[in-house]
Amino acid sequence: MARVPVFYSFHFDNDVMRVQQIRQMGMIDGDEPVSKNDWETVKRSGSSAIERWIDANMKYKRCVVVLIGTETHARPWVQHEIRKAWTENRGLLGIHIHSLRCPNQGICAKGINPFDQFEFRDGGTIVRPPVYDPPSHDAYNHIKNNLAAWVNDAIARRT
Repeated sequence: MARVPVFYSFHFDNDVMRVQQIRQMGMIDGDEPVSKNDWETVKRSGSSAIERWIDANMKYKRCVVVLIGTETHARPWVQHEIRKAWTENRGLLGIHIHSLRCPNQGICAKGINPFDQFEFRDGGTIVRPPVYDPPSHDAYNHIKNNLAAWVNDAIARRT
C-alpha cells in the first residue's frame, strides 16, 4: 500500500521526542522533522512567517494528525492547524501520545482533546474527528500497528 503524506501537529517543546518516535515508524509519509533551531528561527520571524511555514508544509498533505500531549490543546498554532485542516477538507485525527516514553521526561499526563474546542460540521451534521488513546502498556506498538489505517479512515471520512 502506498504511504499517505500527512502533516503532524503537536506542541514542539513538550512532545518532540515522542513525535520523533512516531515519525521513525515509517508507516506513513510525514513532514520532515524540523530542528529546534529551525523552529526557533521561524517563530522569531513572527506570526506571518509561522503561518507561511504551516501553509508550505501542509500544502500537499492529505491528512493532519494531531499528536496530543499534556498541553497540546492550548497551543495557538495547533488550533490554527486544526481549523486549517478542517476548512481545507483534509483528513483529521488525534492520537494521545502521553504513554510514549520520552528519553528526557518519561511519560506525561494525558492531554485534553483539542477537538473539543471546535464545532465541526459536515453539511448540517456535527461530527467529531476520531481520537485514539493507545493502551499505556504497549502504546508504541499500538500506534505502529494502526497508524496507517487510522489515517486512511480519517481521509475517507472527509471525501
